[in-house]
Amino acid sequence: MPDSLSRSLQPAPRRWLDALIHYGLLLLLGLIVLLFSLVEPAFVQVSNLFIILQSVSIVALLALGVTLTMAVGGLDLSIGAVAAMSLMIASYVMVVLDWGPLPAIVISLAGAALVGLLNGWLIVRMGIPDILATLGSMFLVIGVQLIPTGGRSIAVGMTLPGGEETEGVFSPAFLTLGRGRLWDMVPIPVLVTAVLALAVWLFLERTRIGRLFYAIGGNEQAARLAGAPVQRYKLLAYVLSALLASVGGLLLAARLGRGDVSSGNGLVLDALGAALIGFAVLGAKKANAFGTLAGAVLIATLLNGLTMLNAPYYAQDFVKGLVLVLALVFTFGLARQTR
Repeated sequence: MPDSLSRSLQPAPRRWLDALIHYGLLLLLGLIVLLFSLVEPAFVQVSNLFIILQSVSIVALLALGVTLTMAVGGLDLSIGAVAAMSLMIASYVMVVLDWGPLPAIVISLAGAALVGLLNGWLIVRMGIPDILATLGSMFLVIGVQLIPTGGRSIAVGMTLPGGEETEGVFSPAFLTLGRGRLWDMVPIPVLVTAVLALAVWLFLERTRIGRLFYAIGGNEQAARLAGAPVQRYKLLAYVLSALLASVGGLLLAARLGRGDVSSGNGLVLDALGAALIGFAVLGAKKANAFGTLAGAVLIATLLNGLTMLNAPYYAQDFVKGLVLVLALVFTFGLARQTR
């Protein structure tokens, strides 16, 4: 019997529950926007909507990386550290070495790829659980990035631990990546995030490798018996995750115009929250790019609205936790009622 016909024959309460599971998070996002716009009309101005999207662009990139590792049944906790490492590498190359933006970008991406390979090697070859492996690499990367500057942030004209003064600067072209706007309206980080989110969605939903990612995450042993190169694809997932985190770090460096040693703080938790909320969007019950992007926008919308209403800063973590719990209820709690 076709799914549409079977749904039409279900009792009304069951259909309402199915609709709630599928569209509840999107409905919640719509209600939040409506509520904040009624209380503060400036909330729905185009300029503020782009502020929301720009504020979430970097977290969304990291969350997309987490989504790829979740698709293969893993989890990458090193994304925040990788983003901060890329920010510090790019800043060091441009400000301290005075090599320009292109080498800074290439070296940052290469360093991130090495971290992704390390994560994959620890998990695939050494058999270390993904959480422990990526947690270990997170602390390793956090420590390594602080060594060249003695734990200091990198800024134009700073004095290095050896007493030398830096001569390099952040290229205006590089800063445009974080501060520029297309048509004087769309922030470039938003455009970059949208393009990469579309690429991840197409990869997971429309390619053979993406479908194998989900097969590995659903039942790794069955995928292996079916002939899927499980180890290779798990390794690929962690490399792609690190590269997406690196792009996020580069955009953050371009926005800040300095290498801030504390820039990665909190990124990993927000990214994980967005990816987990994504499980509940459209009743997917699996890691997916569209849901992750919607989860990131939901969190950013809430925080932006609370900020405009002058809500205390300490309420933000509570709100993020509440939304995550609601998403998990939609994904797992209510779904049990439909079985």
